[in-house]
Amino acid sequence: MKFLGLVWASLLRKRTRTLLTLLSIATAFLLFGFLDAVRVVFTQGSAQSGADRLITTSRVSFIQPLPLAYREQIKALPGVHTVAYANWFGGIYQDRRNFFANIAVSPEEYLAIHPEILLDEGVREAFLSRRAGALVGAELARKHGWAVGDRIPLQATLWPHKSGSSTWTFEIVGLMRARDERARKFENQMLFRYDYFDEGRQSGQGTAGWYIAKIREPAESARVALAIDALFRNSAAETRSQSEKEFNLAFARQFGDVGLIARAIMAAVYFTLLLVTGHTMAQGVRERTAELAVLKTLGFGNGLILRLVLAEALLMVVMGGCAGLALASATLPLFKTFGAQLPPLRIAAESWWAGVGVMLGLGLAVGLPPAVRAMRLGITEALAER
Repeated sequence: MKFLGLVWASLLRKRTRTLLTLLSIATAFLLFGFLDAVRVVFTQGSAQSGADRLITTSRVSFIQPLPLAYREQIKALPGVHTVAYANWFGGIYQDRRNFFANIAVSPEEYLAIHPEILLDEGVREAFLSRRAGALVGAELARKHGWAVGDRIPLQATLWPHKSGSSTWTFEIVGLMRARDERARKFENQMLFRYDYFDEGRQSGQGTAGWYIAKIREPAESARVALAIDALFRNSAAETRSQSEKEFNLAFARQFGDVGLIARAIMAAVYFTLLLVTGHTMAQGVRERTAELAVLKTLGFGNGLILRLVLAEALLMVVMGGCAGLALASATLPLFKTFGAQLPPLRIAAESWWAGVGVMLGLGLAVGLPPAVRAMRLGITEALAER
């Protein structure tokens, strides 16, 4: 630590160059923070889902409906506590850009299976008693200026009303809030009663999009999933049952291998950064050849010179990297791109540790070559080059 002032003075020798290099490093780690947050959401965020819930969909396709009669058969299986069912509605509010998830659900069972949804007192009863009632996420209501009691028209894209109209009207009976950060997706959704939807649509009555089964013991999820699928094997509507975590991962894979994409982009960024930062360090040491020779004449050993140059590289990379990750942590909450269906974007603790590891590795990679050159520097030859 007693040589920190010397290291800092070396960095400030060419302030403009150092500042531009720091900005390059910070930008790279800002991108790292963004990409890693997306990767965590798509590949790991689903692990936060309820471990005691199974999702059953059609084996053919997620959009293929299943008979409503499956509910009682699933519920009768050993280990199953409650079964809810749901159907994607896909309604549009005023403009297609106002996309949000709107889903028809079996009200009582769905709320029982999802205790992470917080409702004000009396809202549950109002939802169960009003046929056209809807629950709206608090964030979604804030975005559109909705309040309890408002009647919301949605334009059907998949399920026109049997009256011939494409407009469905729902009454907001309450707002949904999340119990914790892991359930924030519900604050951007709209839920309404399945019986109202099933009665009003032109076709598809008596079917559901998917089933959610709450099992008594999470450890039995694999066994129960196999038992559900065995029930409907060789039927006209075979099923695929999987944990909520696996279901969310399968949904994420529709976008591609997000983890691989993120790693490929970051590899290209860090390779470029390695060249830029390495050139900066090498040039800085070359410019200080005579100064390093003077330090050696004053008694600075080769090992100390090596450590000083390495410390300079590490300090520059760690400063820029931490600034980039801090900026990413501060700005990610402002982005709601994935808020409707996935957990909020944030820099996880493991991302910080991974980032620090990359900083140290990058600092050593760019600092070691010029540090070794400085260590091997001969005093006579160095002064002669001046």
